[in-house]
Amino acid sequence: MPTMDAIDRKILAVLQAEGRVTNVELASRVDLTAPPCLRRVRALEEAGVIRGYHADLDPSKLGFAITVFAMVSLRSQAEEDLRAFENHIRSLPQVRECHMLNGEIDFILKIVAHDLQSFQEFLTSHLTPAPNVASVKTSLTIRTAKHEPGVPLD
Repeated sequence: MPTMDAIDRKILAVLQAEGRVTNVELASRVDLTAPPCLRRVRALEEAGVIRGYHADLDPSKLGFAITVFAMVSLRSQAEEDLRAFENHIRSLPQVRECHMLNGEIDFILKIVAHDLQSFQEFLTSHLTPAPNVASVKTSLTIRTAKHEPGVPLD
């Protein structure tokens, strides 16, 4: 990780909260002029600290009424089998996040679906029959109390 100072952290905090801020506005908020601010942003991008810029979409307004977390256990944890599962998951657009875990469960997935019927179809057609899947346990999200992308920068 590159060495970052307080100004870099301020830049990251502003961009994390408001990715569409102009460079001039960003520079003003972190007490820099525009050219050095832009150089710092570019350096943070090149170092991979800033991975990209995204719009935060409301799934329900786009017809994705449910979010489900699926806990997946595999039959084998050999590296080749883990990578095969991860590659399969990457091909499924309904899976929005995939995290490998330690312990009893191998992966936790965040899945969006239009409704319960479409989720059931996804589950039985794409997830449970995937190679090396031993079991899948699912939990339907009732509500989201907190959704805060990124990391704390205080």
